[in-house]
Parts: sequence; structure tokens; C-alpha cells
Amino acid sequence: MREKEVEKKLVLAVKSRGGICPKWVSPGFDGMPDRIVLLPGRHFGLVEVKAPGERPRPLQVSRHRLLMRLGFRVYVLDDPEQIGGILDEIQST
Repeated sequence: MREKEVEKKLVLAVKSRGGICPKWVSPGFDGMPDRIVLLPGRHFGLVEVKAPGERPRPLQVSRHRLLMRLGFRVYVLDDPEQIGGILDEIQST
């Protein structure tokens, strides 16, 4: 399975929960997560999407740590089976 397929499943799952999942493009600030998850009730999370078995690049890991230090939740998604758990966690915060 390719990264694009995992990403598409995430977008559909977020939509089925009444939210949106726009692509995050950050010109001049590489390494940011791929998607912003916005769910009803002001629930928010950032998701880095990878193909199964892939890991974030060092710059991405650095950006994720920065965001987490700032208090944001950052998830790495490399298996469609993780989507429900990630969204449940986002909705519970």
C-alpha cells in the first residue's frame, strides 16, 4: 500500500466523523506533518502519513518534537488500522 492510499483513508475517516483533514503545506518550513485533523468540538491533531513500514525523516522528527514541546499532538500514521485509534485519541482531548 502506498502513502497516498493511507492518506486517502485518513481523510475519509475524518470526514465520516464530521470533520475535515486538509493537507498542510508550509512553504519555507519543511518537515511539518502532512495533515491537520479538525474534528467537531474543537478537537485538533497533526498527522504525518507514511507508507506501511516507513518512518519519518530526521527533519520531520525534529519538527514533530518542536510541535509536541509547544503542546500539540502529533501522530505518525503508517497503517490504516491505526486511524480509528488516532481519531479516538484526538476526540478524547
